[in-house]
Amino acid sequence: MELRSQIFTSKFEMPEEFIHEVFCRQLPAAFSPLATVQAPCIEGENLSLLTLNLYKTLDWLHSHPIPKPLEKEVCSIPILLFVPKFSTERLLFHYDGTPNSAELIRKFIFLFKDLISESKATIISPSFIPKSKIKEEQEIIQLVSSHTQETSFIKFNFSRIGDFWSYAVKHNCTLLVTTKNYQADLAKVLFHFYKGKIWSDKLSFYLSL
Repeated sequence: MELRSQIFTSKFEMPEEFIHEVFCRQLPAAFSPLATVQAPCIEGENLSLLTLNLYKTLDWLHSHPIPKPLEKEVCSIPILLFVPKFSTERLLFHYDGTPNSAELIRKFIFLFKDLISESKATIISPSFIPKSKIKEEQEIIQLVSSHTQETSFIKFNFSRIGDFWSYAVKHNCTLLVTTKNYQADLAKVLFHFYKGKIWSDKLSFYLSL
């Protein structure tokens, strides 16, 4: 039987050994994408997460053109691009006022809640959102606040993934939670700045629809 990650790697032209499948309904507190043997979890029937070592992925991209499907298509499974210093100490959430963005954050909280109780979180939201979205925005703030040690909320009109990446690096964030709609642009940003003067060796990425 072909693993779902094998289907993913054949479609996106990436080496199979880069990708690991996680079937946990909720990640255990001892979870680490670096571990070769994971702590036991409540297993679900569905694939809940794909993990990729960010450094190995970028090293591979430096010797290959960015795969065309990566620029045009997105995988429905959430992806964790992790660095060797993976940590959930400082979270940065990107809320853009869309239902998909709100659902992305809800699913992240459900999956990671046992890993983020001691985390400090920041939520970035657009400076202006419709009045119809204010209630949802407040619900997201309350949800994040109830599962983290400390939560701050700020308004910025960021329109590019590079803006979020720069903010995360400047403020020592360790995990950026954002949409896969930015995945092609993120690949280009990381590819360009990889191991440069403003590169962060602490920042991992959670991408989902």
